[in-house]
Amino acid sequence: MDELKRFTKIALTREGIRGAITPYSLVDFSDLDMVPACKTMSDADIGGFSTASLDQIPGTASQPAHARFHGSISIDLPRNRPQVQRTGYAGWRNKDRPPTLFGKSLWDVDPYTYLAFRVKSDGRKYLVNLQTESIVYTDLHQHRLHARKPGEWETVLIEINAFVRTNHGEVVEPQTEMMRQKVRTVGVSLTDRVPGPFDLAISRVWASNDDSGDDWYDKLVDAEGLEKTL
Repeated sequence: MDELKRFTKIALTREGIRGAITPYSLVDFSDLDMVPACKTMSDADIGGFSTASLDQIPGTASQPAHARFHGSISIDLPRNRPQVQRTGYAGWRNKDRPPTLFGKSLWDVDPYTYLAFRVKSDGRKYLVNLQTESIVYTDLHQHRLHARKPGEWETVLIEINAFVRTNHGEVVEPQTEMMRQKVRTVGVSLTDRVPGPFDLAISRVWASNDDSGDDWYDKLVDAEGLEKTL
């Protein structure tokens, strides 16, 4: 129903002709149902010792409601699994969403130039991961989450065309265009293999054609202008 409303609005406002104006929300952790709709992953799934949690944090006067992605990276190898030769990673992503009247629940970010992330980073080298309805199910499209102000809330913009197709951490050649009309999941991972704790706060993820960053986000929150789909 939310998708039907969005498509109807696009048709009525002619955004499909002149380009999308309204930002398109993908993940909003002010929604209490959002964290349960996500899953965490780490090398613990194959016997490693890294940990990962995704916790709901209520909003306050000084910070928005958000999810806290935290844990610890370990590069120790499990002694009883000689086939495991590499550890040291953790991540989260949304689970596949329930189908709609139109079929699978997929995000269409084709009308947009950027993905925007409202985050407070600890300065570690996180990756943003997108899954699409790719022929190869294990393909990801990845890009660094370049936080400029560790310890502070900021909006990080990533050009959607800048994502790189990978599979199991390796760049895939030849590169093929992302299926921007059929995005299944969005998430963040830490694969730098630097042992020790990590802590990343994520408030929202949305698609946008506006490149004005933090100033624009402040106006957006004041106006409650996000086109919610979750």
